[in-house]
Amino acid sequence: MIVRHGPFAKGEQVQLTDPKGRQHLVLLEPGRLFHTHRGSLAHDDLIGTADGSVVTSSGGTPYVALRPLLADFTLAMTRGAAVVYPKDAAQIVAMADVFPGARVLEAGAGSGALSCWLLRAAGEAGRVVSYERRPDFAQIAEQNVTRFFGGPHPAWELRVEELTDGTAPAGQEFDRAVLDMLAPWECLPAAAASLIPGGLICCYVATTTQLSAIVEAIRSHGAFAEPAAWESLVRGWHVAGLAVRPEHHMVGHTGFLVTARRLAEGVTAPPRRRRPAGSTRP
Repeated sequence: MIVRHGPFAKGEQVQLTDPKGRQHLVLLEPGRLFHTHRGSLAHDDLIGTADGSVVTSSGGTPYVALRPLLADFTLAMTRGAAVVYPKDAAQIVAMADVFPGARVLEAGAGSGALSCWLLRAAGEAGRVVSYERRPDFAQIAEQNVTRFFGGPHPAWELRVEELTDGTAPAGQEFDRAVLDMLAPWECLPAAAASLIPGGLICCYVATTTQLSAIVEAIRSHGAFAEPAAWESLVRGWHVAGLAVRPEHHMVGHTGFLVTARRLAEGVTAPPRRRRPAGSTRP
C-alpha cells in the first residue's frame, strides 16, 4: 500500500498543475520524461522531492507537484463505465454512514471509482465485496483500485458476476449495500437478504424514471423503512479581489441518491401517511 507522506517515491502518482490550472497525473518511473508542449520534466527530478514542490520544465514553465487527492484521481482515472463524481461519492460515504470496519456490499463496480471511496472509508479492518457483471469493466476497476492504493487492497473482493439471490455471499452479513447500476431494483432482494437489521441500502441512479422505480420497489419490498431521495449540486465561485461571482460552469445533475434502513426480520414498515394533494378546483 502507498504511504501518502514524505518525499515522492518511484511508482507513486504525482499531480502536476501548470500556471493556468491544467492538471496532469504522472506515474513516476526512473529514467522517464513527462512531455508537454511547454517542455519536458524528468521523473528523476521529482523522485525524492517533497510533496508540494515546484518544478520547472525544460521550457521554463513552473509546475506545482502534489500527491493527487482521491477526488483528483477519480476524475483522471481510466474509464470503462462512467465514474461516480466526487460530490456524489462524498454524499454516499456520509449519508450511507460508511464507517471504519464497515462491511459493504457493492453492486456495479464500473470503473472502480466508488470502490476506492468505500474502501478508504471502511479501511483495512472493513470489507468491501464488489460485483461487476462485465469482465471488461471489472478489469478496469481492478486496475484503477490497485493503482490508487499502490497494490491489492486487503479488504476488497471483486466478483465478476451479477448480484442475485444465488450469487450473494452465503452466510455473510453486511452493514451497508450500495447499488450503482441501471436497474438496482433487480438486486434489491439479494441486498435486503444480506443486510443486518438496521443496515442501510444506498442506490445511485441517473434518471427520474429510475428514481421512481427504485423508490417504489423499496416501498413495496416491505423490509425497509421509508426511503429518502435527493440530489446534490455543486457550484464553484470565482474570487479575485473584489471580483466575486459564481463560476460560469457548475457540476449540476449527475445522479440521484436513495437511502433506506433495513427493518428487523419479520417486521413490516407501517404505512407512511402522506399529505393529500391540494385541490385543483378554482
